[in-house]
Amino acid sequence: MNRSDIVRLLAQQFTHLTDQDVELAVDGILDAMNHALVRGHRIEVRGFGSFKVVDRPPRMGRNPRTGEPVSIPKRRAPLFKVGKALRTSLDDDVEER
Repeated sequence: MNRSDIVRLLAQQFTHLTDQDVELAVDGILDAMNHALVRGHRIEVRGFGSFKVVDRPPRMGRNPRTGEPVSIPKRRAPLFKVGKALRTSLDDDVEER
């Protein structure tokens, strides 16, 4: 599922809103999340999960083709941790199959 699929599903569910209104709402939420993560804030959506940014230190890796050592610079990476309600619903779905 991508952003346009989410917009389409929400527009079908909330028929009193125009497609443009739904698209603006989805874009606004995603932009707010993006800006919060860039500033280093943690985002928690109860029952769904939490997002945060972790700092990855520089390290030495290997080129898988040649085996040569490669220096990997430090970087910031997003991390998602699934919430209990989502994890439970995923487990329940597996049991039903």
